[in-house]
Amino acid sequence: MSHELWIHKFAEGEPVAPDMDVIRAVLQPHSVSSRPPIVRDDGSMAIWIRADDGGDAELIASDSGILVDRPAGGQILGIIAELVTQLGAVIIDPRDGMFICRDEERAHLPAEFQQDAVVIEMTGPAVQDATTGPGRH
Repeated sequence: MSHELWIHKFAEGEPVAPDMDVIRAVLQPHSVSSRPPIVRDDGSMAIWIRADDGGDAELIASDSGILVDRPAGGQILGIIAELVTQLGAVIIDPRDGMFICRDEERAHLPAEFQQDAVVIEMTGPAVQDATTGPGRH
């Protein structure tokens, strides 16, 4: 993959800040030791993660959501799927604004996005299929 993904959490149609403690707990075991997490003055956090298969991604988390920059396919998407599940969040593919989520989170999306959301089992392979499958860029 050579694009970015966004992770956002919604409650009753409104965006809410993701839980930074959950983000740390899920991502810390995958943090690249040569580039430890950076916590900025504004409370945002940048962390570079790597999966066992060598895939990596940089994530920037803030109160408004999480940017996943250039996520590799494979196991890295399993880590992203776990993060999304633990946060109760959704993935947004900014190339076309597609919302990718579990059924539990679809009900919390703004009403105008609920019908067109792509509902998947939140696993690495399912995220890979939703973001790079047939008809995708």
